[in-house]
Amino acid sequence: MGYGRRVTPDQAIGEAKEGKLRPVYLVVGEETYLEAEVLVALKAAALAGGVPGLNEDRFVAGEVDVERVLAAARTLPMLGKRRLVVVRSLERWEPREGAEGKDKGALDRLGEYTKDPVPSTTLVLVGSGLDKRRRLMTMGRNEGFIVSCEALARGDLPRFVLEKVRERGCRIATDVADAVAELTGPELSQVADAVERVCLYVGTGGEVTEAAVSECVIRLRPSTVWELVGAVGRRDAGAALAALDQVYDPADRGIRLVGLLAWSTRQLVKFEAATRAGLGASEAAVRAGAPPFKARELAQQVRGLTAGDLSQFLVRLAGVDAELKGGSKRPPKASLERLILELCPPAPPRPGTHRPVATQ
Repeated sequence: MGYGRRVTPDQAIGEAKEGKLRPVYLVVGEETYLEAEVLVALKAAALAGGVPGLNEDRFVAGEVDVERVLAAARTLPMLGKRRLVVVRSLERWEPREGAEGKDKGALDRLGEYTKDPVPSTTLVLVGSGLDKRRRLMTMGRNEGFIVSCEALARGDLPRFVLEKVRERGCRIATDVADAVAELTGPELSQVADAVERVCLYVGTGGEVTEAAVSECVIRLRPSTVWELVGAVGRRDAGAALAALDQVYDPADRGIRLVGLLAWSTRQLVKFEAATRAGLGASEAAVRAGAPPFKARELAQQVRGLTAGDLSQFLVRLAGVDAELKGGSKRPPKASLERLILELCPPAPPRPGTHRPVATQ
């Protein structure tokens, strides 16, 4: 087909909106949200202006033989410009030891079709578990008809949030987008659902704030979470445990609280590193992903904490996150309380003071 490059989900959706459909798309990857978005866009473009249902065929690999799929792909459209043929679960046609029958070389037959596809058909092949060494995959890479729907890296999630918020006509600051990503990722369906809820809450043209996120996404007030982080920084176990009582939500076992604590701690790590490198408070806040007006708040939170303290906090949070997700039989809140007590050890006795000795 001569394209010679991979296609991202955004590119495939963009081409569909422009009406520039390719004759074959091989949609691979584990991110089902991106897969669904691509399929919706391709269907809308391929069947635009035609009679609904007349030029569309959907198959599941293994439930039909490959020749039926190829016959559908070679059929000319009726009362429309294009046909759409979708084949899901393509990995079910992966060759298996001892396999026999017509579908033994199904993927190779599809590969042969892609060399000379019918221009009036859009054939969409969907398979998340295909062997990357398969000939069809190699052809897809060489000819540029693979659409890779892989999970986004953590660092790319805030950009996804920003884009989805803007698509809905709302505004959001970068640090708030990062908080949404932390609280709802990594699955994009959950991130997109959170964005939809919070955008409906603030209304078209409104700004998605921390308060809106706490109201719609998680019943936590960021200010109270900051109080918890600050109390840990002061090694004030009593204040930290009191703050925990205010923000702990038994409905989610404290998992989102740990996520928000990790997000706020990473901001402090970046802020502390920037100030140690000589940046002013406002510049350090921006480096940490926060707006400049939060510089004073970040400076207060990081006071008395070293880089080692913050790193240890993140390590312990990761451990508690694993416990809350099934790695321990300890009650969830008890795990969080234990975390706080470990991070807020009692101060050592001052020189010259003695603990009372028990008498028998």
